[in-house]
Order: sequence, then C-alpha cells, then structure tokens
Amino acid sequence: MMSDSHHHELTEQAAAFRERAVLAGPDATVSNCPGWDMRKMVRHLARVYAMANLAVDTEPESPTPRAPAAPEDFTEALAWWDDQLAELTDKLRTGESDRSVWSFFPGGTPSSWARRMAHETAIHRLDAEQALADSGVGQVHELLFDPVFAADGVDEMLSVLLSGTRRWEEQHGDGQVLFHAADAERTWMVTFRSEQPPETGALHDAALGRPDVDATVAGTADAIYRRVWGRPSTAVVSGDSVLAGLISGR
Repeated sequence: MMSDSHHHELTEQAAAFRERAVLAGPDATVSNCPGWDMRKMVRHLARVYAMANLAVDTEPESPTPRAPAAPEDFTEALAWWDDQLAELTDKLRTGESDRSVWSFFPGGTPSSWARRMAHETAIHRLDAEQALADSGVGQVHELLFDPVFAADGVDEMLSVLLSGTRRWEEQHGDGQVLFHAADAERTWMVTFRSEQPPETGALHDAALGRPDVDATVAGTADAIYRRVWGRPSTAVVSGDSVLAGLISGR
C-alpha cells in the first residue's frame, strides 16, 4: 500500500491539476516548459501515469516498459488521463508497497513510485497554475506547497533522482552546495566532483557557513522545491551560482 501522505498528495494534486488544465484550455501556453501547451502537458502526465502502471507490474531486471502515446484530442487525452490515474491509485493503494519493481531511479518499489507520482503531479500542477495565470482565464490559486511535502520533494530530487538520471560524465564542476529549508528544518549537502555523480547527505544547522561550502541555496521548502525542479523560485543563491545551477530538474 502507498503511504497515506503520498496517496493524499497524489489525489489532491491530480484533482487540482485537472481542474486548472480544463480552465486554461488545450491551447494555453505552459511558460514553465517552453514550447509546451496544456494539451501536451495533459498528454505527458497521462503517459507518465501509464508508464508507472506498467512499472509497478514489471520485475526490476525486465526491459524498460513502453507506455503508449496519449490520444491527440484534448478531451480524449483527459479521459485517458482519468483512466490511468484511477488505475494507478488503485494499484498503489492496494498492492504490496515494498516489493521490488522496475524503475528508472534506484530502489524502485510501489511505495517509491507513489512518491514519484505525487511529486511529478505536484510540479505539473504548478505548471498548470502558471498557465492559467498567464491565460488570464478564471481565478488563480495562490499555490504554496506544504513545507513537509515540499521538503520531501527536495529530498527525492537530491537524494534519489539527481545522481542516477543524468549524464554526469559530461559535467565539470567540483565543490559543495548546501540547501537549507528553514521552515522544514531540513538541510542537504550536495558534493560535486567532475565527471562523477554527485553525492547528497544531510547536514545539521550547526554546519551552516562552513568554509568548504561553495554555494548555498536558502529559502522556504516551497521555494527550494521549485528551484531544484527548475521552476521560478524565490530561493536565494549565494556563492558559486554556476555550481548551484547544476541542479535544476524538469
């Protein structure tokens, strides 16, 4: 079974995403993802759910499962989005949470897929909110992610996704970047070495300002969550901004 918190967030963020997508309309520009419109966003997220549905039924050493493309028509894509989400939440709610399954990130289980889908949905909900704001249609929700949930998303990016989902052998940069989410009382230290995957560890507040920290990214958990996912953010970067900029997911 998926954790209650991730189940709650997945269903809540998905409902908000869908509402905003419909209000904005299929042709609304998604400024957070250059070149995308809301039709493409809905089709993308529906296919992500379809991929997760296949993954939780696939053994870890099996070939990569391939999800079909979503329908081109916006209404049909939304219907397929609904179907894939319903199937996924049912599987995650009722299945064994800690069995090993296929994943593109380390430690794939239904529980870790629930976490991944909760944050994937939340970030795209943020994109849908921005698209709605840009379109000038309807009332825009002043979105502020819960500090605990946002910090969990930062942790997933820095501790799980960051090292294994990029070609770090092509990256050059050595040093340490400290992330500090004061409202969640969480810190992360990311150590970069040229042409190697970065390493992430927790850090106590007493270590803030250590001389071997080359850059600091500080702010609310909400701001840092947005920052590590490459969305507009109020997080404050001090020190080596180029090094800190190596972390910016999509």
